[in-house]
Amino acid sequence: MPEIAKILLTGSSGFVGSNLFNALNPDFEFYGLDIKRGQLIKDHLVFNWTEINHIPEVAVIIHLAGKAHDTANKSKREEYFDVNLGLTKNIFDHFLNSEAKKFIFFSSVKAVADDVEGVLTENNVPAPKTPYGESKLAAEHYILSQKVPKDKDVYILRPCMIHGPGNKGNLNLLYKLVKKGIPWPLGAFDNLRSFASIDNVTFVIRQILEKDIPSGIYQIADDEPVSTNELIKIIAQTLHLNTRIWHIPPDLVRLGVNIGDYLNLPLNSERLKKLTESYIVSNAKIKGVLSVKKMPVSAKEGLERTLKVF
Repeated sequence: MPEIAKILLTGSSGFVGSNLFNALNPDFEFYGLDIKRGQLIKDHLVFNWTEINHIPEVAVIIHLAGKAHDTANKSKREEYFDVNLGLTKNIFDHFLNSEAKKFIFFSSVKAVADDVEGVLTENNVPAPKTPYGESKLAAEHYILSQKVPKDKDVYILRPCMIHGPGNKGNLNLLYKLVKKGIPWPLGAFDNLRSFASIDNVTFVIRQILEKDIPSGIYQIADDEPVSTNELIKIIAQTLHLNTRIWHIPPDLVRLGVNIGDYLNLPLNSERLKKLTESYIVSNAKIKGVLSVKKMPVSAKEGLERTLKVF
């Protein structure tokens, strides 16, 4: 694979960046673009954003750097746009003026919708409702508005919630809750939610790196959506514990959540939505261009692998 041996990874010290490096490092040479050094990529191969013009030529740029969704809603709107749009402009302009042939941008399904009725596909008209989603969509629009030379390919990937080693957030929160023997109180909420195992994400990236995949926008998700109740059961099985799920009336839960919003408690409206809403994401388009019927790792297998690392 000499023609794509060198990769520039922005956000190289982050959760996804670290996992991609670990999975692909034996076959590719990595440079990092990050605000941190001293991570997996050697210090002298990691550049900061003021050194962007000093980065050696690479064949592929994978743009991961960005500001994640703040579930506490403490971040200002301009912070999302400064990072998610601003950094994307900088690195994509660099790509257009470089010898790199492939640009892979990690956007998000949240650039399309915060609430999903039915199944989300690439044909849905984007209508994000949060600064995070709006800033990711603005970054997409900037990329799509630029004139890209015919010998370059651009991929906009929209993953749903990615999990794997080093994962933080709601999955970690659920794991700690079950481990402590605390019953899951939201059993009355019936939902299905798509996840994306880091193994499946890495599979997609490797395919894009090694094959002639058409430029485009692609969603990334595991094949099967999982209910939060089922997720609690998987966590309990991983810990060899009995599953404890309470079916508290939803109206009573929402009353408690209103108090959580007021007192800034862990269970607030934003987190309740993430834990109980249905959000099903189709991966049919990416599987179609990759000519695969199934992702390498099932949703249950991927979650079990992540939880064992916890």
